[in-house]
Amino acid sequence: MNPIIEILKEHNISDEKISELFKTLTENPMMAMGVIQQLGIPPEKLQAIMGLVMTNPDVIKEAVEELGLDFSKVEQAKEKLKQGQ
Repeated sequence: MNPIIEILKEHNISDEKISELFKTLTENPMMAMGVIQQLGIPPEKLQAIMGLVMTNPDVIKEAVEELGLDFSKVEQAKEKLKQGQ
């Protein structure tokens, strides 16, 4: 199991909420931050997730694919963010 999904499940985050989070991430990464904050995960666990992402960015792609979502949408969202800056 993907380590990010595993951490979320440790905190009793439902499969539905996990899918919602990653779907939001693929469509609008900025909105995903708000969804993450609503999950009530302790700050130290959020730091652990961020550490995973920073040291292994592919972990996001793996989670998206594990959930059956379209990773190309993540790439499109990143491009939109770059253009907006």
